[in-house]
Amino acid sequence: MSTTPAEPPPDAATGTAGEDVLADAAAVIEDAVERELGAEPEATMDALDAPRRLLLVHAHPDDESITTGATIARYAGAAGTRVTLVTCTRGEQGEVIGAEHAALEGDGDALADHRTAELAAAAEALGLADHRFLGADAGARYRDSGMVWGDDGRATAAPDAAVGAFTSVAVDAAAAHLVRVLREVRPQVVVTYGADGGYGHPDHVQAHRVTHRAVAQAAAPGGGGEPWQVAKVYEVTGDAAGATAVVAAEDQLPAKAAALRAHATQVVVHGDTFELSNGVPHPLTGTEHFVLAAGVPAPAADREDGRESDLFAGVA
Repeated sequence: MSTTPAEPPPDAATGTAGEDVLADAAAVIEDAVERELGAEPEATMDALDAPRRLLLVHAHPDDESITTGATIARYAGAAGTRVTLVTCTRGEQGEVIGAEHAALEGDGDALADHRTAELAAAAEALGLADHRFLGADAGARYRDSGMVWGDDGRATAAPDAAVGAFTSVAVDAAAAHLVRVLREVRPQVVVTYGADGGYGHPDHVQAHRVTHRAVAQAAAPGGGGEPWQVAKVYEVTGDAAGATAVVAAEDQLPAKAAALRAHATQVVVHGDTFELSNGVPHPLTGTEHFVLAAGVPAPAADREDGRESDLFAGVA
């Protein structure tokens, strides 16, 4: 099915209307911050009332909308499904798009605050009610590591990465925070990146490592909370041919487009394409691809053309 993206809201560059959008985002973030600082027992029970629970781990604000926005919107809007997003950093080292946001370039804390507000607005657009920053419940804060490309074609953390950069943290230490979330939310399905982080960003690679370590540790005895075994772990992929699962969520394309527009310092949406800071156009689509990295594939009867169309396919 083809769906026409919703008309874009007024851009911040146009003046008052854009300022209103940011003001609304700032108001939303107050409630989001309270959620991120610690889940109440009642919230935990509410989460477990949902028979299907999906948890996604992303590196920076905007990653959730770029690679899994339609998937989040699809499941967040489905009855009986709980979606939780864990973001590992606040995007302090992001490259800023647009003259109206130029003052944020290089000001890590100010940019982090702004991108946190953008994330809150994007979550609202996607219908996502449960978002946390990794470690925030324990007072930890992991910072964006930045990225530079070496002459050998490999990506590394930026040389001026701040103390507390996500890539500088021991995997087990970061995973311990995620274990607490996994044991609280008890998701059957977890989504993160592949071993290369999708395109080599060190924070994405670290998120991959932390997620897989946490899934293993959450299932083992020890630590706080009851052990929890995740049924399936998926990794986002841009390789449509190599995907073992395809979420076709074209009906959620307007929500994904709105979420991308909320990340105005990082993304520019033009009709059926969007661009990041490098100016390269990418198709704006509601179809997203995944590779099953752990867990048992759904029975053949639950697959279409050999691929799963539901991330919960085969989950008891």
